[in-house]
Amino acid sequence: MKIYIASSWKNQHAVEMLTELLRSKGHYVHSWVENCNKEQQQGFDFEEWVKSKEAGLCFEFDTMGATQSDLLIYIGPAGKDAAAEIGAAWASKIPIIGLYAKGEDFGLMRKMIQWYGRYSDIIQAVEDMHITNHV
Repeated sequence: MKIYIASSWKNQHAVEMLTELLRSKGHYVHSWVENCNKEQQQGFDFEEWVKSKEAGLCFEFDTMGATQSDLLIYIGPAGKDAAAEIGAAWASKIPIIGLYAKGEDFGLMRKMIQWYGRYSDIIQAVEDMHITNHV
């Protein structure tokens, strides 16, 4: 399956861990962490970066991942960009599953997401979806 993980830089390690686990099971993970790592550089100026050509390429990469994958996984809590990616996936009829975290801030729109409480449940849900879609 082609998978996009929507989250926040504050969850970078969880995104990397889940990416590695999913890839070890043969899935393709469209990784924004690997593609666009500008926020981790010293002296990073977000406002200047957003105006750059590189930011445009990152935006295109992220929106393509969110709207053209077989599945979107949300790791929370995250921010507005991840919420926008969820909305784009929902509008594109992409299934969305999420790892619920304490402090999650979604209101009514949480109904777009099938929630799980543990990363192992996310892995199992992906495997179940993969089997169901290939039978």
